[in-house]
Amino acid sequence: MQDLITVVIPSFNGEKYIKETIESIKSQNMPVEIIVIDDVSCDSTAKIARSMGCFVYVNEKRKGQVAGKNKGIKLSKGNYWLTIDQDDKLAPGALKRLYDEFQKDKNVKIIMAKLKDFCSPDTPEQIRFCKKEPFWGILTGSTMFKKDILDMIGDFREDIITGDVIDLTNRLKKFGFEIKKIDFVSCERRIHDLNYGRTNQKDEYKDYIKVLRERIKINSDMDKEKQDNLKTVAAVRERERVTSLLDFIFEIKEAA
Repeated sequence: MQDLITVVIPSFNGEKYIKETIESIKSQNMPVEIIVIDDVSCDSTAKIARSMGCFVYVNEKRKGQVAGKNKGIKLSKGNYWLTIDQDDKLAPGALKRLYDEFQKDKNVKIIMAKLKDFCSPDTPEQIRFCKKEPFWGILTGSTMFKKDILDMIGDFREDIITGDVIDLTNRLKKFGFEIKKIDFVSCERRIHDLNYGRTNQKDEYKDYIKVLRERIKINSDMDKEKQDNLKTVAAVRERERVTSLLDFIFEIKEAA
């Protein structure tokens, strides 16, 4: 029997596209539970999700997308989980490919595939914002996690919206984990006129600056730790050299 996979969809006023998102998950032909964390939508997002068999949790007040991810992960029953935006679509066979990668190496905790942009048919003028080639670098829709990983490194930070890959990499580095990347498109990323990156660009830049500063500090701390370790190793070797020299002198005296 295959493991259960949880897909978490943080949502807010997503009635326009969420049906396509859910359909793309349900068509994966894998044991899957779909959890929608609705951030007090004013439209029929929650109603649509419930009608399609999803478990829907509605926040009492607005908490933001990242808080939705954390809540959904805590509610999940799956051995593996993945998040996806309410307007994107999983590519055919995505969950199986990601799951199969874990079976090749039981020590791997996170698998990241690629995303591919597509221009939403209702906003054809946005095609200029679509990347031409598939790419790595965004967690949602592309990255599957083992259930216990956040127990080890902590939840997604709710004080930032973007820059989550950099922040996650920073924390993984501290614990000695890495993200395994595979050359496979797992998510079709919808480009339209309300994408977060364009409607909240100032906040996005602030988040990137914040996590990059923290990454520099972590690297600086690690460099200092390496230097301290090197000094310790050098001191031990010097002590061993002096001890050997004293032993040699003592042996000469004894022989004389």
